[in-house]
Amino acid sequence: MTVLSIFHDCLDALLHPSARHDALTRARHRAFMAPRLVGSLLAFAAFPIYLVTRGAPTALEVAGLAWLIAPILLSWFLSRTGRYESAHVLSSLALAGFIMVVAAHTGGIESFAAVWLVLIPLEAALSASRRVVALASVLALSGAALLIAAGYLDLLPPPVDPALRVALTGFGVASAILYAAGLAFGAESLAHTSVALLNLEEERYRLLARNMSDVISRHHKNGAVQFISPAAETMLGVPVATLLGHGLFDRVHVADRPAYLTALSDAARTGEARSVEFRLRREASRGERVAVDFVWVEMRCRPLERHAQDAAAPEAEVVAVMRDVTDRKLQEQALDGALVAAEQADAAKSRFLATMSHELRTPLNAIIGFSEMIAKEDTLMLDAARRREYAQLINDSGQHLLAVVNGILDMSKMEAGNFEIAPEPFAPRPALVNCCNLLALKARESGIDLATDVPQDLPDVTGDPRAFKQIVINLVSNAVKFTERGGKVMVSAGIEGERLVLRVSDTGVGIAADDLKRIGAPFFQAGKTYQRRHEGTGLGLSIVKSLVGLHSGEMTVQSKVDEGTIVTVALPLIFTAASQPSSNIATLSPAQRPPHQEPTIPVRKSA
Repeated sequence: MTVLSIFHDCLDALLHPSARHDALTRARHRAFMAPRLVGSLLAFAAFPIYLVTRGAPTALEVAGLAWLIAPILLSWFLSRTGRYESAHVLSSLALAGFIMVVAAHTGGIESFAAVWLVLIPLEAALSASRRVVALASVLALSGAALLIAAGYLDLLPPPVDPALRVALTGFGVASAILYAAGLAFGAESLAHTSVALLNLEEERYRLLARNMSDVISRHHKNGAVQFISPAAETMLGVPVATLLGHGLFDRVHVADRPAYLTALSDAARTGEARSVEFRLRREASRGERVAVDFVWVEMRCRPLERHAQDAAAPEAEVVAVMRDVTDRKLQEQALDGALVAAEQADAAKSRFLATMSHELRTPLNAIIGFSEMIAKEDTLMLDAARRREYAQLINDSGQHLLAVVNGILDMSKMEAGNFEIAPEPFAPRPALVNCCNLLALKARESGIDLATDVPQDLPDVTGDPRAFKQIVINLVSNAVKFTERGGKVMVSAGIEGERLVLRVSDTGVGIAADDLKRIGAPFFQAGKTYQRRHEGTGLGLSIVKSLVGLHSGEMTVQSKVDEGTIVTVALPLIFTAASQPSSNIATLSPAQRPPHQEPTIPVRKSA
């Protein structure tokens, strides 16, 4: 262990507890105590030698010895109180008093000691306090004024011998230079310590900013960026320099810019923290391509503390912390979607119960009622014609129940993926015409004109003929059901590219734009326009949609309220079981329809 380390440990032991936790304060306290303790101890060690060579000390020499005790007392004061500025004030007073005493006995303002008055404010500068420097300057000027006044009024003792004055002047100038050099070294040491600590602190913050996933930025009130941390490059995929100024604002989604600027302005104006979520455009290079998308960002901003700002800044500034919350937003959207799906499932359950209560109860009541009447034919005296009528009604009700149950079972199989498609070549024209003929009687009874437009040379297709007939029957029966008396239903088919295109158009009540999005959902019936005037389970279009999807086809629904509906089904000419089925349905509002697909009634052509 060296002498310097021992001295260093002794100084640390003398430090006040308030100065031990801050490196710069610790260095200032050391710089104050070390030269005073060392100088005083060396002077005391040399004083006996001075006495041996000089003899009995004079009054002035005794005053000098007494003054050597002052630095030790000042160090003790700082060690016990920790009041750094007060210690410097006392040091200036002690130095000024010593200089005044020596100068008064050695020639006044012309004394060698007068030059030391300049050192009083220089020593006070180490306190880093303007008040202490100002007080020390006042002391030095006051001392010089007193010496001048005392010399002018002949209040000073006679000057020393000229030969001795020259020697003392040289000693005074040399000692002043050495003391000033010591002060300069002390100031340089404190400045070096301050810069080192500042660099260390900056490096800590720089390390923190570089390794944080959150982005830290500093803004003007108008949103212009003064500083932004390197994490922005990772978040947005662009260099930090491009985000300075209004570069970050240019990347904010247009719809979110008002909220972004409002948060910054409110934080600067009110002095309170603000939080806002908005979207930022991100550019992430993927190979040679550049994909542009948006990320959701949560920004928390607060006003920058006044003492941390530039005094010349014309307006308040804001510091902000931005965090990528895209994953959280996606989770929220997923939760919202799950909630909507749950609500739709609940609504579907309610529709199912309401529909089934009507579709099952009505035919069951008919079956029970008419069968009871037949069982009591003797009492009711039913003739053969009436019994046949009741039997037919019972049969019709049973067939209706069978159709409802079959529809539910088919839909369940399709949703479970257990519905089997048996593709085989078949002629679509006879199947289509046959289905239309089956529904022609119902159309005539309802006063609806059912027409077909099917080319004679329509080629054969490969698919499931049963599914094809089901598609045609469901579409045509729906069109007839929702078309008022006097309306028209047109069924047409043709070849477009590699697909068979089937169109069923009607002049019925149409479907509202809001309901178009839900067409094809099980048990859904477009609601308020129809007010449940038509029977049915709501499975017709849902079954069609599933069958078309199983054939890798596409179904498009175009409709407008009170004008009619066009349902277009496109099926591949050749379908095999190895094809990947996809259930596709598209709905177009009237404003989205191409010009050639307006819901006009096709001209009847011969079948």
